[in-house]
Order: sequence, then structure tokens, then C-alpha cells
Amino acid sequence: MGHGTDITVRRVYDVLKEEAEPRGRVFLVDAMWPRGVRKADLRVDDWLKGAAPSRELRTWFGHDPERWPQFCERYRAELGEHSDDLRPLERAAAEGPVTLLYSARDEHRNNAVVLADYLKERLTASRGA
Repeated sequence: MGHGTDITVRRVYDVLKEEAEPRGRVFLVDAMWPRGVRKADLRVDDWLKGAAPSRELRTWFGHDPERWPQFCERYRAELGEHSDDLRPLERAAAEGPVTLLYSARDEHRNNAVVLADYLKERLTASRGA
């Protein structure tokens, strides 16, 4: 059993450019398939649309840095309501390394970053229980 906090966040387009394979199990965590990418070109173990922010939240955020803190809060609230969608991710992360793929341009302010932190907290809490 792994330690459950080896969660990497990578941008889809960077993964496609680089030779290095993503670590462990690979999950696409966007609601929409990355633009301009053929399904055959991207190796993912699962596409977890249910783990992505709602359309309303994505539209409201619009990648506006000013809205980032509130986006994080609202997205975490949504994740709390969709815990079933996170089960495959939590199981995989408890067993070994996991890579979360996203397609947004901003490497520091995107849903995968929030999701990775959220998962690490949940896994740490479940181990401490």
C-alpha cells in the first residue's frame, strides 16, 4: 500500500510534447476533452468529468486571477458534493502515484491544482482517522 500523497499535476500539452510518461495512474480531470488532441494520442486511465468544476463555476471564473481564491472555495464545495466521482481517484492515490491532467493555460491556477490539494487533505485525514 502506497503512502497516498504522490499526486502530480501536469498540463496535457506538456505531456504530449515531452518524452517522459506521466507517473502512475493518469486521470484527465477536465469536463471537456483538450482542444486539438486526438483521443489516441493521450494515454489516460480514466477521464473523470465528474471531478471537474461545474459549467457555471468555470464560466464565472473565466480564468480571472482576481476570482481565484473564491473559485478555490466554490470548487472545493462542489467536490464535497461529488465524493462518488472522486472514489476512483482516491483509491488510485492510496495505492501509488497518480497524475492529474488538465488543459488550462495557467499552471498555478487551475482545477487540477485545487483537486490535488483536496485529495491530499482527504487522504491524510483518512489515514489519521
